[in-house]
Order: sequence, then structure tokens, then C-alpha cells
Amino acid sequence: MTHFIPPYPKPIVKRGALIDALLRPLKFINSRYCSLSILIDRAYSMHLGEINMVTTRLYVANQPDLVKRVLVDDAENFPKSTIVADMLELLMGDSIFVSNGEVWKRQRRMMDPAFEQARIKIVFDLMLEAVVALAERLDNLAGAEVPVDVEMTHVTADIIFRTIFSKPLSAEEARVIYDAFIRFQESAYARGITGSVGFPKWVSYFGYRKAKKAAAEIRDILDPLVRVRFDSFHNGEPQTHQDILQSLISVKDEKSGTHFDFRELCEQVAMLFLAGHETSASALSWALYLLSMDQGIQERLFQETSTVLGTRPPRFSDMRKLGLARNVFSETLRLYPPVAFLPRRAAKTCPMRDKVIEAGSGVTISPWLIQRHRRYWKEPDAFDPDRFDRDETAEALRQSYLPFSKGPRVCLGASFALQEGTLILASLARRFKFDPVPGFEPKPVGRLTVRSENGIRLVVTKR
Repeated sequence: MTHFIPPYPKPIVKRGALIDALLRPLKFINSRYCSLSILIDRAYSMHLGEINMVTTRLYVANQPDLVKRVLVDDAENFPKSTIVADMLELLMGDSIFVSNGEVWKRQRRMMDPAFEQARIKIVFDLMLEAVVALAERLDNLAGAEVPVDVEMTHVTADIIFRTIFSKPLSAEEARVIYDAFIRFQESAYARGITGSVGFPKWVSYFGYRKAKKAAAEIRDILDPLVRVRFDSFHNGEPQTHQDILQSLISVKDEKSGTHFDFRELCEQVAMLFLAGHETSASALSWALYLLSMDQGIQERLFQETSTVLGTRPPRFSDMRKLGLARNVFSETLRLYPPVAFLPRRAAKTCPMRDKVIEAGSGVTISPWLIQRHRRYWKEPDAFDPDRFDRDETAEALRQSYLPFSKGPRVCLGASFALQEGTLILASLARRFKFDPVPGFEPKPVGRLTVRSENGIRLVVTKR
């Protein structure tokens, strides 16, 4: 059976072209360039790649045992690269997503209890409220072209907003966040890449200013909400909320007995909000596009949701019965992992296959590459949700599937995102039909997340 092969940047055939691109950072500063467009064809079948940068070397570990070593077995010797901090510091500061060492350990000790407030059963009703609001918006847009990437950003931001703050996100706030984060991605990505090839940060000065302005627009929505609740708690006022923010405000580090201060709190909230909605929004936008291009899968999904849900609202107990919805979301995460690269740094010199990785060298794990690896996956570039139910895929799923990373830094919200994706896809497939816009094809770009450079527009009609 032939499956649909969705668009992705075609790999460079000649290695020389890659080196040329890496040594010309102005290409990266230009927002038209992305981390996916510089990949060579051999990258999709190699085990350990090596790239000579201006001042250092970068290694791409693309073999399951190497991935496990970097992310799991020897994770402390491969801390997060400073590239990540350079890209995200304006928005997330020194939050758990970018920190390392003892700072990260303290944050993790305090964040784990907070995420008890985000257990999937507890937040199901909040998710459902946001999905109902999404369906009502789409009802008003049905029969026309819809920018589904904008709508997916709204619903996922609404869900995490309700989970953190116990209140819905307005349409105006959602649009501000969507526009600001698109601008932030372009500028912050260029800043990080410029530094990674060994050039001084002043080269990306104007991009830094743009990123700073975009980050401020997002933080201007989030920080005042944090301030009111932070002051209320520390002034000894009665606390009535039971949400993630309340848990973060009240939690104490078990070793030092200290709370998060206001700056730390704002940084963690910004991280949770952005990571908690942007990655899911990216995957859901691509999932709806894939369904529009494979009408057979879309019809099967409609039949599944009609059988499981009928005409009633979804319940938490339904989630485990929606196997195809979950597989569609999981396959989308394979083809379009929201975070395409996981940059790390070698803390000490160590051997790896036939190479010696010098201390300070970059070591990158790429979900994008290993989840499309020619040696581990059958039809690696094809959209095939049923592969998740076939025995032949079991080994690849265990060894070469990591959309949420692995090891001690595995995504805190993985279960949250899987439930969210399953619920949204099932709810939308039951109520609407999605068709491609004639002549339109999205253009995947990899910056901070994998998005479509020209958006994702679909024709949405009521069933």
C-alpha cells in the first residue's frame, strides 16, 4: 500500500554545500533559513555525524545506543548546550527548560509536585471546556478556509492557561501570543545559531532587539497574573485556587526550605505556558493537514469517534478507546517532532564510536533525523498511523522514537500532551471535515519548533 508522503525540506546532496551554509551565519540570521534545510541526505542514515564549526566541532548522535547514552545513561556529562539558553533566555530566563546542574536539580524537585496539579484525569474537564470553545469558533468559520495553525495555538494556549491560572485565554490574548512567538522564533533561532558557529553575539544585535520586544509582549500577559497571586500568598491572604500556579507559589525546596522568588516564578510559568502549548499546537496543526491529505484515515477517524462517543461529550474513560486518534497524533509527532534538535555539550572528553569527543564540543540528538532514519523505519517519510499497531515497528518505537526526549530531562508534560492531542483530534474529526486548499502546500521550517513558514490553511466544513 502506498502512503501519503508529506512535505519536508529536501536534503542537500553535496557535503560541501552544508559546510558552506554553516560558515555563512548571515544565512541563518535571515529568517528564511532553518535547521532542517541544511541537512545532507546522508544525515538520514548515518550513526554519528561530525561538523567542523568555526571555533568548535558539532557531533550528531543518530544511533539508538548513542542517543540512550547521551540522554539517559550518561546525561550528567551531556548537559544542555548554551545554545538553548541563548535562544530562550529573553523569554524563559534560567527556567528548568534551559538550566543545568544544581540549579536544574532544585527546579526539578520543586516542579515535580507542581505537576501533580496537571495529572491527566484532574485536568480533563479543563481541556474539554477549551475544546468546546474551539468547536464553537470553528462553527462560525465553517465553509471557508481556516488558518488551523492559529486555531490550534489558541486552543492549546487556552488549555494550558486554564491549567496554570484557572481562567480561559481570550481571543485577543491568543492572537498576541501567536504573532509574538512567531517573531520570537525567527529572531531567537538566528541568535542561537550565530553563536553556535562561533561568531560573536553582536552579529545578531538587531535580531536580539526583535526577540526582546516579542518576548516582552508575551511576558506582559503572563507576569501581571503571577504578580497578583504571588503577592496574595506572601501577604498571608487565604488561597482558594487549585492550579499549577498555586502549587508553584507554595512549594518549598525540600533541601533549602525556600520558595521560588518572583523572578523564578515568572520564568517557570513562561516556560510551562510556552512549552505547554507551542509544541502541541505545532503537532496538531500538522495532524489536521495530514488528515486532510489522507481522506481514508480521516473517514476512519470519524467512524471511530462516532462509535466511541456517539453524540455525547467525551469522557476521560473514552481516551483509551480512541486508538486511531492517538496513533494519528503519535505519527504526526514522529514526522514533525515539535523540537527537531536537542543540543547538548560534552562536559568531558570521551570516546564515541570511532571518534573522540573533546570536552566542550556540541553533541546533538535529533528526533527529526532518528524518527526518519532509513535503517530503523519502514517508509520513514510516509504518513502511516497504523504502524503503531504493527509488531514490526515495536523495536523502532522503543529505540528510535523520542518526541518528548528521554531520560531525566524527559518532558514533564508528555502524558498531558498525548491526552490533549487525542481529545482535540477526536472531537474535531467527529464534528468537522477537513480538506486541503487547492494549490496550497505548507513549508516546514525548523527553528525553536517545527512550524509551517506559510501557515497551514484548510477548508473546514461541518459534518
